[in-house]
Order: sequence, then structure tokens, then C-alpha cells
Amino acid sequence: MKKLESKRFVFIITDRNRNNIHVGLSSNLVKTMDFYRSMPNLFFDAGKQLTNLVYFEELNTENMAEMRFKTINRFTRTQKEKIIKSVNTNWMDLTNALKYEGISKRIKFTQPLLSFAS
Repeated sequence: MKKLESKRFVFIITDRNRNNIHVGLSSNLVKTMDFYRSMPNLFFDAGKQLTNLVYFEELNTENMAEMRFKTINRFTRTQKEKIIKSVNTNWMDLTNALKYEGISKRIKFTQPLLSFAS
């Protein structure tokens, strides 16, 4: 039986001071971010509290997502900062925009909600 492929997200989260950066992989990014916010000390030290989503990519297959995750995870801090700044120059938390974007797909707005074009 063939396994159904589903979309996956590779994401980068940081703390409010941008001192720590973490790369993650998820099949439901909104749910994952809600979990990180509800239990900020579960995976990280109390000082880290990585709750700000600053970058994400949506990939079509699990294999593509795993390869991209491994690639970004090996990046230096400077390389990670560069890809974050390429789409999110002010390092804004994208969690609320992501939730709103999910709602807007059902409502079908004609204008894009966020534009990261430079």
C-alpha cells in the first residue's frame, strides 16, 4: 500500500532576544507553534524559550522536507540569519500571520496577506 504524502514545514524559531535559533520540522505548523508557546521550557532551558516563528518553508513531500531540514540544520548561524532576513527582515513573529493565512484560504481573499518581496 502506497503511503500518502502530505505537506511538511521546515521552520526556524528564536527567542525574543534572537540569541538562540532552532530549526524544526512539522506536519502542522500552527499546532506545533501553539505547543511550543504552551510549554516553552519543555524542550529548551528556561532562558531560551524559543517561541517566535521567524521563518518557514512548506514542502510537498516528507522526503523533500527532511532533506531541507538537514540542510538548514547544518547551516552556520550567519547562514540561518541570512535566510531569515531574506523573507523577514525585522524578524517578526509569523505565527499570527500563519494562522490568519490559514483562515484566509477558506475565505479566499483576492489579495495576498503578506508580501516578502524586497
